[in-house]
Amino acid sequence: MVEPKNIIIRMPNWIGDLVMATPLLTDLRLAFPNAQITAMALAPIGELLLEDPDIDELFLFKKHGVFRRHEERCSVIGKLRTGRYDAGILTTNSFSSAWLFWQGRVKRRIGYRGDWRSIFLTDSISREGIEKTHLVNAYKKLLEPLGIAPSTSAPRLHIANEEIAQAKVLLEKMKIPSDATLIGINPGAAYGSAKCWLPERFREVTLKLIEDPNVYVIYFGNGPITALIQEICRDLPSQVVNLAGYTTIREMLSVLKLCDCLLTNDSGPMHIASALGVPLVALFGSTDDFRTGPYNGGKVIHKRVSCSPCFLRECPIDFRCMKKITVEEVYQAILNEIKQSSLH
Repeated sequence: MVEPKNIIIRMPNWIGDLVMATPLLTDLRLAFPNAQITAMALAPIGELLLEDPDIDELFLFKKHGVFRRHEERCSVIGKLRTGRYDAGILTTNSFSSAWLFWQGRVKRRIGYRGDWRSIFLTDSISREGIEKTHLVNAYKKLLEPLGIAPSTSAPRLHIANEEIAQAKVLLEKMKIPSDATLIGINPGAAYGSAKCWLPERFREVTLKLIEDPNVYVIYFGNGPITALIQEICRDLPSQVVNLAGYTTIREMLSVLKLCDCLLTNDSGPMHIASALGVPLVALFGSTDDFRTGPYNGGKVIHKRVSCSPCFLRECPIDFRCMKKITVEEVYQAILNEIKQSSLH
């Protein structure tokens, strides 16, 4: 096999999935230390890779509305052709992503088969068995055609020292003492409400946490859940800071790194915390922690009722999987994670 010199990897479109695909960057750099490696990712989530030492270039692109799709496709194809890539890895499973690599004249195009995309792939990989393993391992299988065996590398993210310093300044502006215990809370999830614990319970656990005057709670989120977070935080004391909608993805990353624990649903921030080594408590209901749980550890609470995981966006019955998770057990899990972290 000829060793590739110029590699492009199309990263996933969702925050959590992108984080779970970062071991591929580690493994590619270890296998091909002299290769030029480009990570292609959707903006703005691709900014999570801005400080990544294993890539030589970050190619960010945006998806536009229906009337600008042709223009955007042409721009991406032009970039791919200019890059003269001799190997391309597709973590995305769409027909269009394989077609773009083919149109962009990427010489070797590696991806999972399905959705009629195999005609555009030089290395079409069977999906057999990948549903029975963690998504991180499913992504790693994409490297096998390049002679890279499955590794023990884990998801990771990188933050510049200057970004951490700026995050500390932000917290200072929010009047959070430097010696405070910081608990991050992410009450949303991109896929749908079936993945989310009840908003009133997030509020209740927040009230329990701030009974300790040294504890400060920081809420994270953006887009559709911003209003939800505003409602959860309504009339809460200054120990609760609402950053929903106020930070860039890099700022959120840096503030999260400073947290002593994150309470979260199955979501992108959950995987970010895991990749950063932040202690976390992750609540699962409609999804499967065996496949998409925090890869680097953390406390998972999953009641595993008979209908879970259902993978539905909304619960069609009584939401028993999440209602069985109590405020007290979540509160105790957070305290335990902080305690265990302090022992290391």
